[in-house]
Amino acid sequence: MKARISLGAAALTLFLAGCGDGGSDLNTMAANNAAPLDQIAAPNNGDWREVVTATPEGGFRMGNPNAPVKLVEYASLACPHCKDFSAEASAALRDTYVRSGQVSWEFRNFLLNAPDVALTLLARCQPPAAFFRTAEQMYEQQTEFFNGIDEAESRAIGALPPDQQIVPIARAMDLDTFFARRGMPEARFNQCLTDRAAIQQITERTSNAAQNEDVQGTPTFFINGTKQQADRWSNLEPLLLRSLGR
Repeated sequence: MKARISLGAAALTLFLAGCGDGGSDLNTMAANNAAPLDQIAAPNNGDWREVVTATPEGGFRMGNPNAPVKLVEYASLACPHCKDFSAEASAALRDTYVRSGQVSWEFRNFLLNAPDVALTLLARCQPPAAFFRTAEQMYEQQTEFFNGIDEAESRAIGALPPDQQIVPIARAMDLDTFFARRGMPEARFNQCLTDRAAIQQITERTSNAAQNEDVQGTPTFFINGTKQQADRWSNLEPLLLRSLGR
């Protein structure tokens, strides 16, 4: 019998940051939500949803780089609240807001624990164009990933030095199978998980976000550089519309 382990288990936890920032609900709804957004044409009759680039801040941005509304999401691939947001919001963000050219969507990884390091390294170890699709699929299988680690595996992994935990955590979550099905060779899988420079970089960016941008949990959202009191799609969408003058 497989037993789900807590994301906060002492042997696996790297950070004290929480999943969910406690943002308050907005009681107002967008009265004119049904009206179509004005469209900004992508170059060469293209599609803004297919324009994905890595940003200098360490994120992945989908959409018009000059969009008047720039949404930044700090999220963890190990966070259940982020999983819920992905299920609720990804289609609308991608197919309505980003597609219009009016909104760009940037995802920045914010690490919560050791399993999150494995998830993040592998998600980022692909061409930028694959990032959002892969992240969405990882959220869909998040429960299965964590149910894959039984208590014996958890104890054995927790007894290892921290820098030796990442690969066995990834294999216990069956991430090798997940990424092999998406064309990642075994050698690449191991290389991604043992890239010390990448581990240091994403760890430093998490610390910087916590210390300098007041990111205390996930998901946390910024619109045009301003932190928003929203933690789910039902209270973030009205803020996007308001930023668009709706």
